[in-house]
Amino acid sequence: MATSDDRLTFGVLGTAGIARKAVVPAIAASDHALGAVASRDGGRAERFAEEHAIPRSYASYEALLEDDGIDAVYVPLPNGLHAEWTKRAADAGLDVLCEKPLAVDAAEAREVTDHCEDRGVTLMEGFMYRYHPRTERALELAERELADVRTVTATFRFPLYDRPNDVRLDPDLAGGSLMDVGCYPVSLVRAVLGAPDRAYAHTHDTRDAGVDTELAGVLEYEDGRSARVASGFDTQLVQQYRIDATNGWIAVERAFDAPADEPVELTYEIDGRRGVETFDPVDQYRLQVEHFAERVADGANPLTDGKEAVANMRVIDALFESAAGTESVPIE
Repeated sequence: MATSDDRLTFGVLGTAGIARKAVVPAIAASDHALGAVASRDGGRAERFAEEHAIPRSYASYEALLEDDGIDAVYVPLPNGLHAEWTKRAADAGLDVLCEKPLAVDAAEAREVTDHCEDRGVTLMEGFMYRYHPRTERALELAERELADVRTVTATFRFPLYDRPNDVRLDPDLAGGSLMDVGCYPVSLVRAVLGAPDRAYAHTHDTRDAGVDTELAGVLEYEDGRSARVASGFDTQLVQQYRIDATNGWIAVERAFDAPADEPVELTYEIDGRRGVETFDPVDQYRLQVEHFAERVADGANPLTDGKEAVANMRVIDALFESAAGTESVPIE
């Protein structure tokens, strides 16, 4: 748990690329600290610790959870391991910032959320884009100035080049494009339109890997509104969304994994008024870490808490169910 001065010392369970490139540097740049890193390969953990000036390294996740100098853990493990190690961290009394998706399906996400609540620890799912000022502004504009939003279109695709044993192509570790990047468009649609009523999806496995490498989905609302979501590993990078209403639209490029060292834009046309808003460079991963630490300190629920994770996974579950058949399915 947090120390008396609300400064958290993090342990990192795993040495994934997202930890190395984004979240560990974000923690280091914040007012919080890195205390330890663990890997099942002790040498890898030691090298990672040296690279990032982390004081301690462990050759097992269990050993890190027993470290009395750790207040919270960051979990960047493969998707299929998120639930297990989030619960085990909670059992050790540690607050948890877990990479998205929190679990492999909604039932498991609910189990993890309940487990953390029972243990009295803070749980947050790492949807970093929700903490970027541009996202906050887009949602504010959509809510306050767009009249009758009718549809949202959101896409996140990137080229996953052939790599041996890439966990994103492993069905046993809950790989696939929807779980890896498609969860962002689903999250954005829900933030704008709320929970959809039905889902339809088509997927394709171009790598014969046993996971979706392409997904196209439609989310339906009983009042006639709709959304389209897409994800994939087979085309060049595109990450964008557009919100369309009866009186205008909002469009965002480089929408989810926004660069930390460049300004980004939001464009819109509302009631005949066209505008471009520019946002100064900001590290959305650091903002995510700081939000997590604030919620640990004040005991309030994070923006992307366990209940939010369950709601997102319900939509993802329905998309997978539809893709396995031929029709749209209700979202339970």
